[in-house]
Amino acid sequence: MGHRTRAASSGTVLGWTLLAVVVPGAAHLRAGWRRTGLVIMSCYGALLLGLLWLALTADGGMLGALVSETWMTTITIVSAVLGLAWFALILHSYLVLSPGRLTQGGQILTGSIAGLLAVVVILPFGLTTQYLLRAQETLDSVFKEPTEPQVARHRPEDPWAGRTRVNILLLGGDADDNRIGVRTDSMNVASIDVKTGNTVLFSLPRNLEDVRFPPGTPMAKRFPDGFTLPPDPGGGRSDLLNSVWEYADAHPEVFGGKKGQGAKTLMEAIGWTLGLEIDWYALVNMWGFARLIDAIGGVTITVEQDVVFGKYNEGLVKAGTRKLKGADAMWYARSRTFSDDFTRMRRQRCVLGSLLSQADPATVLTRFNKIALATKELVRTDIPRRMLEHLVPLALKVKNAKVTSVQFVPPLINTGYPDWVKIRAVTAKALKDSVAQRAGAASAAPSDEPSADPSSAVRPSKKPMAKPKPSDLAAPKGITDGCGV
Repeated sequence: MGHRTRAASSGTVLGWTLLAVVVPGAAHLRAGWRRTGLVIMSCYGALLLGLLWLALTADGGMLGALVSETWMTTITIVSAVLGLAWFALILHSYLVLSPGRLTQGGQILTGSIAGLLAVVVILPFGLTTQYLLRAQETLDSVFKEPTEPQVARHRPEDPWAGRTRVNILLLGGDADDNRIGVRTDSMNVASIDVKTGNTVLFSLPRNLEDVRFPPGTPMAKRFPDGFTLPPDPGGGRSDLLNSVWEYADAHPEVFGGKKGQGAKTLMEAIGWTLGLEIDWYALVNMWGFARLIDAIGGVTITVEQDVVFGKYNEGLVKAGTRKLKGADAMWYARSRTFSDDFTRMRRQRCVLGSLLSQADPATVLTRFNKIALATKELVRTDIPRRMLEHLVPLALKVKNAKVTSVQFVPPLINTGYPDWVKIRAVTAKALKDSVAQRAGAASAAPSDEPSADPSSAVRPSKKPMAKPKPSDLAAPKGITDGCGV
């Protein structure tokens, strides 16, 4: 009975109930429930120690595991259960302090505050559960399991199977409800060192002509001398690199009646051009990309000179360093007015580099719902859901690694008469330099990528090509080089 007399004031009841919010079990000890209080405090201490251990030992591998379906489901359930348990604990902490001995006014006051505290305590758990459910829904929507068997090297126990690099084709398309097909106006291959995250970003121009395909493929049989079509009625061209996806989707007869071969065909063509094996692709709707930029609150970019846009040149992105909203950032990246494709490629690279540097974890967390919604409408990819637990730690490495860029634009490459030998040689040299950065020496370990010998695996161009000199091979640049920052 002694503990009940000690709980005879509203201040005491509120004080110990409030303490129970941050030190669960304290109210029970105060009320004389010694054994229960000690058990609750012990469990709470173990939970804190476990969280501290996770914070101190967390690495990319652990974060990758957290996005797996099994762990996300488990954490979601645990979060919901902990929230409900804490809610019940606060209410029980209040009740064991014998509020019934208070006056009626004291009971109403303390009961209301205790109920409010219980609700406040459960809110973070509810928010975490909601975030996890939204994240899992988004990931399941974007990353699907393949309908066709995957290459055996991507095994869960060893996803890279000894390979030193993974190659992902990053595409910016102009798909829209008002048009048929997809034109890939932005094409970049990110070749990532799986050990260090050092990345080489290869940018290919949309207007690359005479595109070649791997021998034996349906498109190589259809276009043995390169991707060439008669001019459009209006004089335009539909046989450039950015039309490969659209053409393949529109002509299933080339593939024996199989539909939806655009992505696979473009991966084959670009992989063959660079001498790389493309693992996966990720297609971003360029105007959907504007939604993602808005979701993170805009992106700060240094605009070197005024960029005019619009059908009647009515739009303007003024020169200077400022935070651009999504639409302005996309106009900056895509406007062709008083510009050319190669300048656009540079501006697109600048937007991508700025986004990578500014999308910090705090921003992603605080704007999570908007980012998740924008992502669902933004990305199409063939990356399997199960590979995320391996790609997340790799992406974290890239965030803090050396990212260089090679753009296959004039004067390096003549897009009308591409030197396929030179393109492969430049690619091989950039990868070798990236490996040398990892090793800290010029004599890097050999790569297991396809042969970089310019005379091998490349079909001859219409014009005879000499083996490029070392001086012809442009050095890769940082991703934000030339961006005015």
